[in-house]
Amino acid sequence: MGQTITEKIFAAHLRDTPTPGNMVLDIDVIMCHEITTPIAIMDLMEKGLDQVCDPTRIKAVIDHVTPPKDSKTATQAKIMRDWAKRHSIKDFFDIGRNGVCHALFPEKGFIRPGNTVIMGDSHTCTHGAFGAFAAGVGTTDLEVGIFKGVCAFRAPKSLKIEVTGTLPKGVVAKDIILNIIKKLTVNGGTDLVIEFCGPVIDAMNMSSRMTLCNMAVEAGATSGVCRPDLVTAQYLWPFIKDEYQSPEQAAEAFSRWHSDEDAHYERVLTLDVSTLAPQVTYGFKPDNVKDVGEMEGTKIDQVYIGSCTNGRIEDIREAAAVLRGKVIANDVRGILTPATPAIFSQAMEEGLLKIFMDSGFCVLNPTCGACLGMSSGVLAEGEACASTTNRNFNGRMGKGGMVHLMSPASAAAAAITGAITDPRRFLD
Repeated sequence: MGQTITEKIFAAHLRDTPTPGNMVLDIDVIMCHEITTPIAIMDLMEKGLDQVCDPTRIKAVIDHVTPPKDSKTATQAKIMRDWAKRHSIKDFFDIGRNGVCHALFPEKGFIRPGNTVIMGDSHTCTHGAFGAFAAGVGTTDLEVGIFKGVCAFRAPKSLKIEVTGTLPKGVVAKDIILNIIKKLTVNGGTDLVIEFCGPVIDAMNMSSRMTLCNMAVEAGATSGVCRPDLVTAQYLWPFIKDEYQSPEQAAEAFSRWHSDEDAHYERVLTLDVSTLAPQVTYGFKPDNVKDVGEMEGTKIDQVYIGSCTNGRIEDIREAAAVLRGKVIANDVRGILTPATPAIFSQAMEEGLLKIFMDSGFCVLNPTCGACLGMSSGVLAEGEACASTTNRNFNGRMGKGGMVHLMSPASAAAAAITGAITDPRRFLD
């Protein structure tokens, strides 16, 4: 029997099988940020194990609260900064060079098809868009990864989702993944890797694929993955051009990570998106999803466009197309956070930041702060936010606040009207 992408990656990285069904893998990329990593660093120090497996495999960033908002977050940043210096970790991105980890690290070319990737962050699954196995892990596993360069996982099982049809105007990757989560529920992907495939996925750019894989965890999945192809090779070309004669040759090499036709899947689902409408969440779980028309008129107090889900240049362009020449509602606070300095600069060069600012948005530096209710956009009790982030748990963006997840275009439309609105009415 053939193998899935994930089974092939596991086989290529297998270090040991200590018990049946459990596999210890060599890890190619160990990612670190200042919320979860300092705990691991301090624990290793207390055990007299302050060392790293290989500084070139570690990628570190300060991104969740940046610049620090208080002494505690400043201390977390300092622990990371001192650790990176102590171990000569050159890929450490401090304030001014930092960005949202799951946007910054792909932008830097750190992910390759067939890689194994871990981080103490649940949305590490984003990097599966490159045909990698990428998973969020707990503190103990992160410590082992930092110290020994390995991590243990159960033997992988996969759920295949084939996306077919023609994507309607105004409907994007965020709408697709919200609809998938609605159908699967928050437990539907538990202990599975969701493999996204089909003609709609093949036609997507890397930004859209990252949005899909980013939210696989919201269906309970260990990770999400897309097969690497020419789109992947073209995105990575600046970093791999010395390894291959052309992007086409690279894509051919990447095909070794495609699932075999006779690979086994726990389940196979097909989603025809031809009649899909923009999607919006309405409760406190990512599977509480409705068509935007069912939520039309629901009042919001804040709009947030950014995060590792939808803070890339494509997302900013999408929202700007709705906002161009318009002013947001008087009682709405609009916040834009480009996910990396490069994205910020590109949005500025394209005149997109001016569109946002002219419409009444506040433009902030790259940060994860608002997404998890730590800084830069926290809600007051009873307030609602139209957000392009990935979680709408109770209190996620502030105690007593409500988060409605949606696409950048839908969020921009809500900013203009002051309520959840179908973005297609603003698109030419």
